[in-house]
Amino acid sequence: MGRGIAVTESTAMRSTAVLTCVRILAESVASLPLPVYKRLNPRGKMKTKHRVSDLLQNRPNPRMTAFTFRETMMAHILLWGNCYAEIEFDLAGEIVALWPIPPHRVEHMETAEGDPFFRVATKDGKQHNVPFYAMFHIPGLGFDGTKGVSVIHWARQAVELALATEQFGADFFENGTNVGAVATLPGTLSDPAFERLQKSLREKYEGLGKAHRLMLLEEGMTFSKNTIPPNDAQFLETRKFQILEIARVFRVPPHMMADLERASFSNIEQQSTDFVIHSLRPWLIRWEQTINWKLFSSNEQKRFFAEHLVEGLLRGDSTARAAFYKEMFMIGVYSQNDIREKENDNPIDGGDRYYVPLNMLPLDMLDDYYKNQNKESPEPITPKGGDNENGERDKGTTGDNPTGESAGGSES
Repeated sequence: MGRGIAVTESTAMRSTAVLTCVRILAESVASLPLPVYKRLNPRGKMKTKHRVSDLLQNRPNPRMTAFTFRETMMAHILLWGNCYAEIEFDLAGEIVALWPIPPHRVEHMETAEGDPFFRVATKDGKQHNVPFYAMFHIPGLGFDGTKGVSVIHWARQAVELALATEQFGADFFENGTNVGAVATLPGTLSDPAFERLQKSLREKYEGLGKAHRLMLLEEGMTFSKNTIPPNDAQFLETRKFQILEIARVFRVPPHMMADLERASFSNIEQQSTDFVIHSLRPWLIRWEQTINWKLFSSNEQKRFFAEHLVEGLLRGDSTARAAFYKEMFMIGVYSQNDIREKENDNPIDGGDRYYVPLNMLPLDMLDDYYKNQNKESPEPITPKGGDNENGERDKGTTGDNPTGESAGGSES
């Protein structure tokens, strides 16, 4: 196409759209926490310390951090369709390091019996074989289930067009002539007259502070201002379309590539959620399944697994989070410390209890409460009145006669 621009996995990164998509996906995956969990019986999970957790979150090898390792691996799989890392074992058979290998140096091979292995070329041109169990390999989308196909290979023409338009723009502004306005004179100016006219135009009309002044022209001279030619306007539209085209290839929302033409305050949050679900999640599952397959022994796979934490990317604003946490707390799903952990706060004493909306009764006391409610109540006790000393009811005690006569007096 055009000048025959060669499109490879390396040259494709010269396109700003490809570079942006690769950076967004690689950095997003590399920045997510990736703890190791222990399965609980009968269900549930608990974070645990494991050598694999240290490799994935701290130092996979003595020469790089975990972020650099995972970022490099993601760049490989996004461009080449595969990423490889050789697994280093100690004498006891324990994993001690993961060493990333550029995909173009790895070749898939099989023995005469059909057993797979990998042939790796080193920088000095030498080759060595890596057993299948000793290679951490994540394939992208492919056709045979063993090796992925490069996205750049599939979208070669789209990337080539993006590179061609960028090259055309660079050549145009470097070698072309882009005149803002033209002054036309019917006759011919002498050298002194030309110099005087040029000096007058620069002194009176050139510069931002001298814009919109009235221009006085001599000897039938006319002035016309240039606009963007239709071909140049089409060039800008082509560049813009290619950005969206490459964003579709990598499934990256346009607003994350600084294209806010169709973005609004109401839909950016939803687009960000869609990015986590539809763009990041497939890559995260590929990572997790390969980790659980290649980095844990067959016995450990029944007890341990690795899983990314994506809650931080799915969180909304503070008001939305507060409403969500309140609902989860009120139905006994989250405890106070569960909420504090998600907000990156330290736990508090007594914050591990779960409550339900019965005057905030602790969940572990719910059964006892209903047992007490279902017990038969005793017969109601009738309160006693003023009994006399002989036990006669409904008769009050007789008091002494008051001193003096009754109010009506007595007859004599």
